[in-house]
Amino acid sequence: MKNLNVKGRALTKKEMKIEAQKLQKAGKRVVFTNGCFDLLHLGHISLFKKAKSLGDVLVVAINSDKSLSCLKGPKRPLVGEKDRARLLLSLKSVDYVVVFGEQTPKELLRELRPDVLVKGGDYELSEIIGRKYVKRVCRFPLVKGKSTTNLINLIVERYGSKKS
Repeated sequence: MKNLNVKGRALTKKEMKIEAQKLQKAGKRVVFTNGCFDLLHLGHISLFKKAKSLGDVLVVAINSDKSLSCLKGPKRPLVGEKDRARLLLSLKSVDYVVVFGEQTPKELLRELRPDVLVKGGDYELSEIIGRKYVKRVCRFPLVKGKSTTNLINLIVERYGSKKS
């Protein structure tokens, strides 16, 4: 069997679909999570580590810059999609990154059909988009006080009036 350890790859949706099918055919469990991940923080790292523990391969799908801006407002993203992808791929737990341009990952999940879908505990099961395309959905509690919004507010509070 050929080596399927291809750590650290950013793939297109089409490439990721082919790769996920190959991995699953080889008996690998594919885990999927998604989000903006505009400013990485401890909560994200904790989620990725827990997600990776549920399978063999972790796919992290990120909103494109345009999609993120539509979701979070015109001042976002703070970190562009290429840099966000590179940062995520530098993490031990992340195997693949795929960028999607829609508001939700529903179509991507429909195409990829990963084994496990992981979301933060701030989502009710009934709110989790694409849950019908996976075998298992897991939610993990958020890390208290760790969020991108909190980081942005802290930066504004500490540096908003200063000229640097």
